[in-house]
Amino acid sequence: MIQSPTPTIGSVAIDDIVQLAGAPVYVYNADVIRTQVHRLRAAFAGIPVRIQYACKALSSIAILKLMRSLGTGLDTVSIQEVHLGLHAGFTPEEILFTPNMVSFEEIREAVSLGVHINIDTISVLEQFGHEYGNTVPVCLRVNPHIMAGGNERISTGHIDSKFGISIHQMRHVQRIVQSGGINVNGLHMHTGSDILDADVFLQGAEILLELAELFPNLAFLDFGSGFKVPYKPDDIATDIEDLGQKLVARISAFNATRSSPVEVWFEPGKFLVSEAGTFLARVNVLKQTTATVFAGIDSGLNHLIRPMLYNSYHHIENVSNPLGTPRIYTVVGYICETDTFGWDRKLAEVRVGDILAFRNAGAYGFTMASNYNSRYRPAEVLVDGGSARIIRRRETLEDLLRLQEEA
Repeated sequence: MIQSPTPTIGSVAIDDIVQLAGAPVYVYNADVIRTQVHRLRAAFAGIPVRIQYACKALSSIAILKLMRSLGTGLDTVSIQEVHLGLHAGFTPEEILFTPNMVSFEEIREAVSLGVHINIDTISVLEQFGHEYGNTVPVCLRVNPHIMAGGNERISTGHIDSKFGISIHQMRHVQRIVQSGGINVNGLHMHTGSDILDADVFLQGAEILLELAELFPNLAFLDFGSGFKVPYKPDDIATDIEDLGQKLVARISAFNATRSSPVEVWFEPGKFLVSEAGTFLARVNVLKQTTATVFAGIDSGLNHLIRPMLYNSYHHIENVSNPLGTPRIYTVVGYICETDTFGWDRKLAEVRVGDILAFRNAGAYGFTMASNYNSRYRPAEVLVDGGSARIIRRRETLEDLLRLQEEA
């Protein structure tokens, strides 16, 4: 008789993790995060590089502290993320604030906290110049009008995007900068997610390098991120090493023409944490209809909305019965909506009570979770150094009631 293997995350048995934290639960492997940070840094060795972790991907305090221990900075998109970063030990100088469509009061608060400010709207830039002049340096987010990633829902640099100042408005921007005495110390772009073609990325880089000639006080160029990670077992990913080789050569040539070299910043989120995350959920019900066999789990779009929101693929495995006979299932959730995680997936035979593992779930999983249907958000676990610890407890009814006022 063939003995079933013991599935693990890191070197910790999944059964032990479920016993520790229950299910459903998000589990993060710290070693994978370390590997991704080191890989990115190595790919761009040879030029001054700064990694600003895009914490909207996964903002749990334990993860932020891990990132800081690895020497990253922080890219934030809300004043709340700024405060989380400060709480986790980042200094204001290590934090970039890149909001979109926020009130100016939020920008004032960010200025008072001393973090780097990134502005993507001309009217906001005018107000910023009127209020701060040259006393507070500012970065400009540019929309390069590049459709990257092939999916408009996750592309942010195309012509109809709400993000960034159009490259065709730079003459107007120059007038505002000059009249307001604004100190522009950085240029920023982010074209979107799941970028495969290095040449598309380099096309955007050339735009920033050309615009850099307009701003003599530049200290850094922020190229965003959007690097693709593999979601399927045979999936392809961004060739970071190839991109690094090409961009390092181009930036080195650019810096050779300047009296003070610019620093290159990246804002990886998904690239650093996606593959580190696994979402574990338990099978509640098996339901066979005339056309489909459903495996219903104790989770739904309230915990992992990406498949429903973006049609994203997450590889699913039955880790309780890995040697079971392969059968076809449609995996669905317990929310009173259509919350299908995957149609017609080939899984090892599923039984009620089995644990299903959703791979590549470290990015935009827990951070997009909700209490829809008054369900509790799940626990989070960090696996590091051969041990697992809970970094966020499972919610309870008391948590749902805590902020409510009763008549």
